[in-house]
Amino acid sequence: MSNKLLAPPISISISPYHQNSSPEADANSSTSNASDHPIFSLQVPASPTATSLGGDTLRSRANSFNSIAETARSRANSDVKTVKSTYEGSDMTDEDALRPENRNRNDFEVIDNPFAFSPGQLGKTINPKSLAAFRALGGIKGLEKGLKTDIVAGLSVDETLISEKISFEEATRPEKSKETLGPTISPEESILPKDQVAGQFHDRKRVFKDNRLPTSKPLSIWRLFWNAFNDRVLLILTAAAVVSLALGVYEAVGQDKSDSEPQSLDWVEGLAIAIAVAIVVLVTGLNDYRREKQFVALNAKKDDRQVKAIRSGKSVLISVYDVMVGDVLHLESGDSVPADGILIDGHGIRCDESSATGESDAMKKTSGSEVWNRIMNETATSKLDPFLISGSKVLEGVGTYLVTAVGVNSSFGQVMVSLQTENEGTPLQIKLARMANWIGYLGTGAAGLLFFILLVRFLAGLSSNNETSAKKGSAFLDILIVAVTIIVVAVPEGLPVAVTLALSFATKKMLKENNLVRHLRACETMGNATTICSDKTGTLTQNKMTVVEGVLGSNLHFARDPASTTEDDILTFPAAFERTSESVKKLMVQSSAINSTAFEGEEDGKITFIGSKTETAILTLAKEQLGMGPVAEERAGVDVVQLIPFDSDRKCMGVVIRLKSGGYRLLVKGAAELLLAMATSELGDVSDESLQKRDLSDSSRRQLSSDINHFASNSLRTIAMLYKDFPQWPPAGAETLEGDPSMAVFEDVCQKMTFLCLVGIQDPLREGVAQAVQKCQDAGVVVRMVTGDNVATASAIATQCGIKTPDGLVMEGPKFRELSDEKMDELLPRLQVLARSSPDDKRILVSRLKHLGETVAVTGDGTNDGPALKIADVGFSMGIAGTEVAKEASAIILLDDNFSSIVSAIMWGRSVNDAVAKFLQFQITVNITAVILAFVSAVSSSDSQSVLSAVQLLWVNLIMDTFAALALATDAPTEKILDRKPTPKRAALITTNMWKMILGQAVYQLVVTFTLYFAGFSILGYSTRVKNTVGTQAQTDLSDVLHTELNTIVFNTFVWMQIFNEFNNRRLDNKLNIFEGVHRNYFFLVINAIMIGGQVLIIFVGGLAFQIKRIDGTQWAVCIGCAVPCLLWAIILRSIPDKYAAKLFAFAGKIWLAIARPVLRVLALIFTPVAQGWRVLSSAVFQPAHRFCKRTIGMIFRRKAAPNKASSTDEEGGNMKLKSRNVPQMSHELPRQPPPITLTTAS
Repeated sequence: MSNKLLAPPISISISPYHQNSSPEADANSSTSNASDHPIFSLQVPASPTATSLGGDTLRSRANSFNSIAETARSRANSDVKTVKSTYEGSDMTDEDALRPENRNRNDFEVIDNPFAFSPGQLGKTINPKSLAAFRALGGIKGLEKGLKTDIVAGLSVDETLISEKISFEEATRPEKSKETLGPTISPEESILPKDQVAGQFHDRKRVFKDNRLPTSKPLSIWRLFWNAFNDRVLLILTAAAVVSLALGVYEAVGQDKSDSEPQSLDWVEGLAIAIAVAIVVLVTGLNDYRREKQFVALNAKKDDRQVKAIRSGKSVLISVYDVMVGDVLHLESGDSVPADGILIDGHGIRCDESSATGESDAMKKTSGSEVWNRIMNETATSKLDPFLISGSKVLEGVGTYLVTAVGVNSSFGQVMVSLQTENEGTPLQIKLARMANWIGYLGTGAAGLLFFILLVRFLAGLSSNNETSAKKGSAFLDILIVAVTIIVVAVPEGLPVAVTLALSFATKKMLKENNLVRHLRACETMGNATTICSDKTGTLTQNKMTVVEGVLGSNLHFARDPASTTEDDILTFPAAFERTSESVKKLMVQSSAINSTAFEGEEDGKITFIGSKTETAILTLAKEQLGMGPVAEERAGVDVVQLIPFDSDRKCMGVVIRLKSGGYRLLVKGAAELLLAMATSELGDVSDESLQKRDLSDSSRRQLSSDINHFASNSLRTIAMLYKDFPQWPPAGAETLEGDPSMAVFEDVCQKMTFLCLVGIQDPLREGVAQAVQKCQDAGVVVRMVTGDNVATASAIATQCGIKTPDGLVMEGPKFRELSDEKMDELLPRLQVLARSSPDDKRILVSRLKHLGETVAVTGDGTNDGPALKIADVGFSMGIAGTEVAKEASAIILLDDNFSSIVSAIMWGRSVNDAVAKFLQFQITVNITAVILAFVSAVSSSDSQSVLSAVQLLWVNLIMDTFAALALATDAPTEKILDRKPTPKRAALITTNMWKMILGQAVYQLVVTFTLYFAGFSILGYSTRVKNTVGTQAQTDLSDVLHTELNTIVFNTFVWMQIFNEFNNRRLDNKLNIFEGVHRNYFFLVINAIMIGGQVLIIFVGGLAFQIKRIDGTQWAVCIGCAVPCLLWAIILRSIPDKYAAKLFAFAGKIWLAIARPVLRVLALIFTPVAQGWRVLSSAVFQPAHRFCKRTIGMIFRRKAAPNKASSTDEEGGNMKLKSRNVPQMSHELPRQPPPITLTTAS
C-alpha cells in the first residue's frame, strides 16, 4: 500500500499566558517563538505554568497518582496560588522509577540495542502512568534523542539499520534550557514512497516490534476434521460400523463353512459406513476450513485503518500496522489513539480513557515539554498528564504525539491479547440452532421408537432363530445402525452452517460493493430494515463542494455565474473582489485559512486541499479569488491563542489570534442562520481599508435572512463568517474554562459579533441517488434525511432525492426534541426531514422509531454520532468522512460514503435471509420424507431392513447438509428482491408459503416412494417374473435380486426428487420461474453436477457397499419419470393462494392438538412417577457419591501440593504484588474487540 502525501506537519508551539501581559512582552514572545520553528508551524498557547492547580484529577490505571498538593483556589477569573506541589514518585531516584519487575524483565533486556531505551523502560511511563519514569527518561527531548527520531520531522523514510548507538546517559543528559521543539525540516524536502526502501525500520521493528497484535491462530484443517468427527451421532455410528465390520470379518473368515455355502459379505456394510462417515467428516472439515479462511481474511481487512503520521517532514497516511516507536502522529477530535505515547504539542486535547482505564471523566492532556519544564521548576502536580493511551478516544482538540509503545508492548495491546475471543453467533444462527435441536429431538424420538419396535420384534423372534451368534449379533447391530442413521439424517446440523456460509459469501461480495461488515448480525438484520435515517452531505450528495454564490457585508452580492441568478445587481467573483479592500481580503483569508483544520497537500500527484469539504471549498475560493498563498505560510505568521473546534451542537468553529497591534481577534465560521443571530454589526464599506463597522439594521438582517433562504432553496449550504476584536484575552469578565483560565468559554464571548460575509456552497447530488431512494421506497423502506443544514436547504435536496413528498413533514431539531414521546410517536410516520439536527436529535429519533417496532438503519460520521450508531439496529459509518469513533460504533462501514451502497446492503441482507429460508425449506422436506420412509419401510419389512440402507442415508445426509447448503446459500440477489416489503421482526422462520411447499412436496415424495416400495413389485412386473421361474430356490434367489433392484429404484428416485426439488427451492414466492439467474450461480451448477455425478456413480459401481444393484435404461427412465413431476407439482402448489393454505393448516393444527393433548397427558401420567423416582435415586445415591469422589480427589491434590506451598508463597505473593501494580484496571465495560476497527481507503 502506497503512502498518501498530505501536507507539511503543523507543529504547535507554546505561548505564555496572555492575560494581563503587556503588548511588548507579547510581541517579543511571539517573535522568539516564530524564530524557533519552521515557517509552516501553527503556534498555540499552553495552559498556565506558574499558576497551575494542584489536585488529584488524573487517575492512572492503578490510581498511582495521589497528589499531595495543597492549593488555594479563588473564583473563576482569579489567579490560583500553588503551594509546594509534588507528584507520585517525585522522591524516587531515576533507577527506582525504571526498575524492572520479575514478570517482564525480558522487556528490559534487548541484545544489540542501538537505542537508548528498551521496551520495558518505555512501558514504565504508561503502565501505570508515571511522571517519575517520564523524568527518568529525560522528558520529551530525552525520548527524541534516545529513540533517534525528530519530534517535528518524524522518522526518516530512508531509515533501515541504525549505525550509531546512543547510550541511556547520552539521551537523558539534562538540558540547561527549557525544552523547545526539535529541528526544522524544510517543507520542500522530498519524500520517498515506502516501498522504495528495502528493510525499512529494520532495527526499530527488531527492538520494539510493529503495531500488530498476535491473532488467535485459526484452527488447522486437521483440527477441523477432528471437530467434525466428534459429533456424538457420528461417533455412535462409527462404533456401530466398527462392530459391524468386526462381526462381518468374523463371519467371513472366523467360521467354518461348507463349500456350497456362499462367502459372507456382511463386512462390506460396516466398511461402507466407515467410509461414508469419513467422507462426511472430510467434506464438513473442508467446508469449515474454507469458511475460516474467509473470515480470517475479512477480519484482517476490517482491523486495518490509516493514520496520519509525519515522515521526513511530510504528513502521510500510513497503515495502523506500520506505526513504529518513534513515529510522530497527528491527533484530532474523533481519533482513536493507535499506540501509547507522549503528547508533543496540542491544543485543548481531552481524551476518553474509560475503555482503557475505567476513568469516566475526560482527561485533559498537557504537552510533554510543558510537563518537563514544570518538573524542572518543581511545580509539577498529579494533574499533569502528557500520556496517550492506546485505545482511548480523542474527544476534542488537535495535536501531535510521540509513539513510545506499539503492538503487544502497548497498554491496550497487552489487554487485548488476554481478551481475544471467538466470534459470537448471530441471532439467526442462534435461532436456527434452536430449531435444529427441536427437529433433532423429533427425529431422535422417531429413531428411538423405531429401535424399540424392531428390538421387541428381534427379541420375540430369538427363540425361533436358528442362526449363529454372529448372525444374531449382526442382525441386532443392523437394527441399531438403522436407528442411529435415522438420527444422523434427522438432525439438521446443516442449518447453522447454511447461515455461516450465506454470511461469509455475502460479506465477501458486500466488500466488493463498498460495504465493510464489522458485525455479522448486521448483514442479516439489514435485510429486514424498515427505515433508514441518512445524513445528507457526502451520502446523498457528492461531497464535492464549490462556492458558487455569496454576499460581502449585507449588500455586495457575487456569484460564479451571475447569468444563472434572477437578480440584476450580482457581480462575478473577480468583479466583486476588485471592489474589496486589502484589509477585508486579509480578514477573509484569515477566517478561511487560520480558522480551518484542512491541509494543503498532494493527492494523486496534484496539489490540493485535504480535509472537510466545506473548508476546502472556502480555501479554494480564498486561493483563487483573494490571493491566498500556501496555507502553511498563512498560518506561520499568526499567533493562535485559542482554538474552538467544530462542534455539531453549536454548528460552528472559531479561532482567536493575536494581532500585531497587541489586541486579539476572534474569527468564527459556521451555519449562517445561527451565526446571523449572533451578529449585531456589519462592515460598513468593504472597499474601506479601515474596517469600519456599522450596526446591523433590521432591513439588513432581513436581507441577509432572505439571502440565506434563497441560497438554501437552491440546495446550497450556507456558511457565514463573523469576527470581533478584543483588547485582551480572555476578555475582562468573561467566563473561562475550568482548570484553564487562559481559555474563554466560547458561548460567553461569541456575542455582538460583526458580520463579515455569507457564502453559498454547492454540493451536487450523487449520481443515481434518486433512483436508490426510489428502490428503497419500493422495497417498503422509509428513507428519512437527518441533517444539520437549515430547513430550506434540507427540503430542497430531499425533494430532489425523492425523500420529501408533498404530504411529508419537515421539522427542525430544536422543535423535535421538545416534543413529548406521545407527540413524537404521532408525527414520526409523516416525518421525512429533520433539519438543524444535533447528534442527540438523531439518537432520540432512532430510539423512538425502535420503540414503534421499526428496524432502523442510521448513517453517521462524527464522534457525537456514536450513540445513535450504537443503538440503531444497523449503524453505517462513513469510510471517508467518518471519524474512528463513529466507525467503531457502527456495524457496517460505507467505504465510498454512498447511499447507493446502503441499497446494496439491503439486497445482500435479504439474500442471506432468503438463502437460509431456501435451505430450511429444502432440509425439512428431506427430513420428513427420509425419516418417515425409513421408519415405515423398516417396520413393515419382515427382516427389519429399511428401504434406505445406512450408507444410502449418509449419502442423503451429505446432500442435504453440505451440498445443498453450498448451492442455495450462494445465489446472488437481483433487484427484484427489493420488490417486496421487509420481514417483520417477530415473523416466523417458516412462512405459510414455505409450509405449503414443504408439506406438499413431502406428500408427493412419500406417495411416489411408498407406491414404488409397496406396489412396485407388481407394477414393474417382477411378481410375474418370479412366478414364471421354475424351482423354489430359483424363485427365492430371483425375488431377492428383484427386491434389491426395486430398493435401488426407490433410492434412486428419492435422490433425484431431492435434486429436482432443490431447483424448486430457489424461489420462496409463488412465481414460477425457478431457473431465473441459475446460469450466473456457478456454485449451484457445479454442486448439482457433483450430486448428479455422485448419484450416477453410486448406481453403477455402488454395489454391495450401498446395497444396490445396477439398473438398466428402462429403470432409469422410471426413476427420472417419477422424480421430474415434482417440478410440475410445485407449480400446482404455488397456484394455491397462501390464505387458503393457512386456513387448512390451522384446521389441521386444531385436529392435531385435539389428538395429541390426551396422548401427552397419558404419557405424562406414566412417565412422571418414573422421573420422580429417578430424581430421588439420583439425590440419594449418585449426588453423594459424586461429592465424595470430588472431596477425595481434592484432598489428594492438596496433600501433594502442600510440600511445595511454603517455598512458592513468597514468589507468588511477589507476583501478585507485581500484577496489582502493573496490570491495568479494567472496567466492566472493557470492549471485547479492539476499538480501532476501521478502514479508510487510500490511493
